[in-house]
Amino acid sequence: MLKSPTARIFLGLAIGVGIGLWVHSAGSDPTALAWLNVPSKVFLNLIKCIVAPLIFTMLVVGIAGSGDANTLGRLGVRTFGYFVVVTLVALLVGLLAVNLVEPGVGVSLPPSTDEATRKIAENAQKLTPQQHITGIVPTSIVKAAADNEVLPLVVFSMLFAIACLRIGEKAKPIVHLCESVADAMFVFTGFVMKLAPLGVAAAIAEAVGRSGPGVLQNLAALVLTLYGALAVFLIGVLLPIALWARLPLGPFLRLVREPALLAFTTTSSESALPKVIENMERFGVPRRIVSFVVPLGYSFNLDGSTLYLSLAAVFVAQAANIDLTFGQQMLMVLTLMLSSKGIAAVPRASLVVLAGTLSAFGLPLEGIALILGVDVLMDMARTATNVVGNCLASAVVARWEGVLGPPEAKA
Repeated sequence: MLKSPTARIFLGLAIGVGIGLWVHSAGSDPTALAWLNVPSKVFLNLIKCIVAPLIFTMLVVGIAGSGDANTLGRLGVRTFGYFVVVTLVALLVGLLAVNLVEPGVGVSLPPSTDEATRKIAENAQKLTPQQHITGIVPTSIVKAAADNEVLPLVVFSMLFAIACLRIGEKAKPIVHLCESVADAMFVFTGFVMKLAPLGVAAAIAEAVGRSGPGVLQNLAALVLTLYGALAVFLIGVLLPIALWARLPLGPFLRLVREPALLAFTTTSSESALPKVIENMERFGVPRRIVSFVVPLGYSFNLDGSTLYLSLAAVFVAQAANIDLTFGQQMLMVLTLMLSSKGIAAVPRASLVVLAGTLSAFGLPLEGIALILGVDVLMDMARTATNVVGNCLASAVVARWEGVLGPPEAKA
């Protein structure tokens, strides 16, 4: 009964919505909400403790295990070239959608920022260009791992892996150790994923129980614009890329479905990372490609988040009755191309980058207070798109390298 992990997650989602509506109708008791939050926090904490060792070991295996600096250089150029082009297209799709639909026109901004908005604004003040650059280099790899700071962790792992590549034969024991640790972490992931339906049910129940069905209704125009733009991006951009790369769409969609759904329901890309790596290997992407592309994609290829940022920033300008020229919007796109890199793969991290962008262009931070009410719905869609985009990136790069194998028969 319900052998499919996807079916179990859908069941957890449905049960969570039902429990959340019941809790909300009973008055959103704080104690009940606190207990509902426990299973989802436990699940996400278990996932987060996997991320650092998995990223480190997979990057070491992918880079140091290649054994060829020239191959690594070509792989890096192709991967980053793909990331830049697709990210730019995502930003432009978001910009086009918000200018066509104009969801912010007629929306009134709140008179002042609330406490949640002020906290986001305070965090955004840290996003100066100088701090953004220095922040990608960790002062302590232990601290970066403990805080799940993905980009600094990726930077350290890449430098360490390149150093291992340079010392040649002496690094083989390190590579073998990392392969063994990665294999053990996949088994560990299997244990954790048993809790996925419970974690999903609790996360949805807590969100609906706290905000009620209104979380599914407020600012419908903004939410629908984002979902429509993401659908256009998936069908009009990612699908043609998949067809161009001659990917078998049936197996690809089946293997991407579970991690995308997990990311959608938990609003965290981290929760899907282990399944992304495992399922793309099952799709036929060699481990050395998966190990290189996917961890980098979690910092440099967040298509859904970047599309959302361009859309949300112009939405705030529309709500504030501020006309942005074409040149200002293009400058905003270029700014977001840089500032969106390294967005933490955790819920609502995009809001901090959005606040920094609003400050840089003189737009009112009060707009964030509007978005907060429905951000959980938008976060679900953009996070799932991030996961789909990174799955596709690994498969496309593997095809580009001429090493994409056939999918597993059971895929």
